[in-house]
Amino acid sequence: MTEIKFKRAEGNSDLPLPAYATAGAAGMDLRAFLPDGPLTFEHGQLELVSTGFHVEIPMGTEMQVRPRSGMALKHKFIIPNSPGTVDCDYRGIVMVGLYYLGKDPFTINHGERIAQAVFAEYRHLPVVEVEELSDTDRGAGGFGSTGVK
Repeated sequence: MTEIKFKRAEGNSDLPLPAYATAGAAGMDLRAFLPDGPLTFEHGQLELVSTGFHVEIPMGTEMQVRPRSGMALKHKFIIPNSPGTVDCDYRGIVMVGLYYLGKDPFTINHGERIAQAVFAEYRHLPVVEVEELSDTDRGAGGFGSTGVK
């Protein structure tokens, strides 16, 4: 059985382990580790918020840190590098970059759910330099080249 291992950061004695909120949830909730008290955001403020946990994930797996829809749509927070990738060989504390787009100050409290983690397998492929690439119907068409309908 494949496992995701979490180790508590120093001072984190009370946060629950990251967990799936429902049986069908793709992402497990990550919480704010704010032992020194709440963090109030002003418009345009960017903060790196600790989850209070180190993680060990299986080789060939990444942990994607993504916004929670409630934080994004209701409270106007984005994760600027979304999805953020935690590599399988990283052992530091999992952090979440939060950027606040709202107008009025907004406070996040210790233990509140701030992001979600989705795990995905990946593979390393050989890199080859070539003179030509194969043709496709799309070709080099970039952003918006296939239209909206």
